[in-house]
Amino acid sequence: MNYKVIPVTAYQQNCSLIWCEKTNAAALVDPGGDVDLLQAQIETVGCRLEKILLTHGHIDHVGGAAQIAALTGVPIIGPHQADAFWLEQLPRQAEMFTFTHADAFVPDQWLEHGASVEVGDERLNVLHCPGHTPGHVVFYNASAGLVFVGDVLFQGSVGRTDFPGGDLDTLMKSIHEQLLVLDDDVVVVPGHGSLTTIGQERASNPFLQQGKS
Repeated sequence: MNYKVIPVTAYQQNCSLIWCEKTNAAALVDPGGDVDLLQAQIETVGCRLEKILLTHGHIDHVGGAAQIAALTGVPIIGPHQADAFWLEQLPRQAEMFTFTHADAFVPDQWLEHGASVEVGDERLNVLHCPGHTPGHVVFYNASAGLVFVGDVLFQGSVGRTDFPGGDLDTLMKSIHEQLLVLDDDVVVVPGHGSLTTIGQERASNPFLQQGKS
């Protein structure tokens, strides 16, 4: 699987353009905004957009999804239905965080833990990782050793849990049970900031060191 990280919005959210090298089929993971930029990047790569994938319902990750879907006719897939209230509150989120107005929407498909999403010949396994939000999911591509984690895990940090529906104990449980079971060399593509690896975070992330002797 090929991928290109495209920071968007004032929050520099890492939207990922991913595509299957064999079929040229593509998806956007968390298109939070800057729709013109994202469309230009798709044209530059020369891939064929087939779907939009969402990790969770915060506006910096979903703010451009409905517009791109309307322009291209591709479906919006994800997150888990437990984040429905965040998508319902998109107009309020836009107002609170000074984003361009975004209408509420319902994705074409909610995702459950253990599901999979196809992008051409590539498969993304869906892992439900609540804690930052109740319906947060991550997308794991085993063949390329990539995991797109949204706001669950960052280089040297973890996601915030002070928003409605957030819970630190739940987040840490998600990280330990869903992410730290992956191989050390799996590349972590976070929702903000630099790429890292599971091994690097296992060894040095201060939030993951509790209980180690």
